[in-house]
Amino acid sequence: RDWSWSAGARRSVSRAVDLDTKGQFLLDHVCNHYNLLERDYFGIRYVDPDKQRHWLDPSKPVVRQMKCQQPYTMCFRVKFYPQEPIKIKEELTRYLLYLQLKRDAYHGRLLCPFADAAYVGACIVQAELGEYDPDEHPADYIAEFKLFPKQTLRLERRIMEIHKNEMRGQTPAMAELNLLQRAHTLDTYGVDPHPCKDFTGVTAFLGFTARGFVVFQGNKRIHLLKWEDVSKLKFEGKAFYVIGLQREKKLVLTFHTSTPAACKHLWKCGVEHQAFYKCVKSSQIKTVCSSNIFFKGTRFRYSGRVAKEVIEASLKIQREPPEVCRSETLTIQVPLSGPPNTLVRVGEEFPAEGADERCSHDEDEGEGKEGEDDQMSGSLTISDMVYTPCCSPLPTPVQYEEGGVAMLFQSPAHMLRELHDDPELQAELRAEYERRAAAVEPAPVAAAQRPRPGQEQVAAWLRGAARLVAVATGVLLVALPLLLVLLESDIDVSFLHDIRQTPEFEQFHHEYYCPLRRWLICTVDSLLEDLTGN
Repeated sequence: RDWSWSAGARRSVSRAVDLDTKGQFLLDHVCNHYNLLERDYFGIRYVDPDKQRHWLDPSKPVVRQMKCQQPYTMCFRVKFYPQEPIKIKEELTRYLLYLQLKRDAYHGRLLCPFADAAYVGACIVQAELGEYDPDEHPADYIAEFKLFPKQTLRLERRIMEIHKNEMRGQTPAMAELNLLQRAHTLDTYGVDPHPCKDFTGVTAFLGFTARGFVVFQGNKRIHLLKWEDVSKLKFEGKAFYVIGLQREKKLVLTFHTSTPAACKHLWKCGVEHQAFYKCVKSSQIKTVCSSNIFFKGTRFRYSGRVAKEVIEASLKIQREPPEVCRSETLTIQVPLSGPPNTLVRVGEEFPAEGADERCSHDEDEGEGKEGEDDQMSGSLTISDMVYTPCCSPLPTPVQYEEGGVAMLFQSPAHMLRELHDDPELQAELRAEYERRAAAVEPAPVAAAQRPRPGQEQVAAWLRGAARLVAVATGVLLVALPLLLVLLESDIDVSFLHDIRQTPEFEQFHHEYYCPLRRWLICTVDSLLEDLTGN
C-alpha cells in the first residue's frame, strides 16, 4: 500500500457562496471546518489551464481568479513555513505542517542527507504505524512506504533500525513534532522551488524561506540572501531581479523564467514572503511596484498578518486542544450561488483511496514522476542526487528523461540547427519566399532613374537619423516636464509619492540632479555678475 494515499473517512460540506465572494471567505470556511485557529501559515492553491500555479488572493473574488472550467478545484497547502515549529501552539497545526513536509519529502522538494533522511523516514513510519511489533511487521515492511523519490535498500534498513530502537514510546504527535524539529534545520525546508535560468543559461531553482531568498543549482545552495539584505524584487516580462546588499556591496541577481506568468507568480511569492518574515507589524507592509520609475507596472501588497503577530496570537490561545483525526481525508464542496452545478472543491494534501483525486492530480500533473526502484545497497545518499524536485511550478508537464526544464529554454542557435537539418521545412520556406517576392516585385525602372547604391545608403541613414531625432525630441518633451514636477514640486499625489520613494529615484536625485543644479546656479550667477560688472 502506498502510504501517501491513506484510506479513511470522507466528509463533504456545502455552503452557498456568491459570485463576488472573496478568497478570504473560502479560506476561512476551510479553516473553520478544520477548527483551525493558527491559519495564517496556510493558503489555497490552484492551477490555471496553462498549468501555472497560483495562490488564491484573499482580497479578490474567487470566480474572477479562476480561469478553468467548473467545478473549480483547489488544494489546501502550507504557504508560510514556521521558522520555529516548536512555537506552534496547537497539535492540529503541527499535524497539518507534518502532512505538508511528508508531501515535500515524497516529491523530492525536501532534500535530505542520508542521516536526516533516515530519521525523517523513521518519524513518518512511527506516526503512521506506531510501535514496532515483530509479529505484525515483516522484515521488509518499510518497502511498503514510498517516502522519497529514490529510496535505496540501505536507506530502508537504516529507517527500520531507527524505528525499532529510537522511536519506542513515542506517540504520533511526538513523532510528528520530532520530524518538524529535524526538517526545519534543512536547507530546503519551506522551499517551493521555482525553475528558471540564470544569466549564464544554467538551470536553477529559486525559493523563499523564513531566512531569506535562496538559489539551488545541482544539489547545492549557491545563494542565501537574508531578508534584511534584500532591498527590492522586480520583474519585467520573463526576467526576475533580486536587488540587495552582500558584504556591503550592491548585488543584482537576474534570472529568466519560462513564461511571463511564471515570472509574475515568482515575484508575488517573493513579495509575500519578505513581508511575512521581515516586517514586525502588518501596518509596516507597503504596496510594491514591479516596474521602473516612469511605468507603474504591477502593484501588489501582502494583506495578511506577519510572522511575529502570528506567534503572539498563538500564545493567547486558551481553548481546549481540538481532536486530531489522523485517518481522515477532507474534501469540501462549496456551491456558488449563480450558474447551476458550480462548485469549489478544496482538498486536503492526501485524498482517500478511491475518493475524488482531481485536486491532487491537477496540481501535481507533470510532477508525479516516481523514484526509480533502486535495490542496490551502495553508498548513494539523498544529498548525492541533483536537486530536481518533481513538485515544481512548471507551466506545462515536463518529462525529465526527454530534456526536462531545458526543453522550455531552447536557444535560437539550437532552433536554427533544427531548421537547417529539416529539408522539407527548407523547401517550404523557399517556396514561400518565392511567392512573396513575386507578389511584391516592383515595376521596372529606367536605368537613368535608378539611384546609385551610395545615394540609397545615405538616404536610408538620413531617414533613420531623422526618425531618431523625432523620437528623442518627443521623449524629452514628455519626460522633462514630468521629471521637473517630480524633482521640484511639492505635489503630494500617491503616484508621484511612490516614485519619489524608490531607491533608483533617490540615488538619481542625490548623486546627479542636486550637483547638476548647483553647478547650473553657480554658472548663471557668475554670468550675471560678469554682465552687471561690465
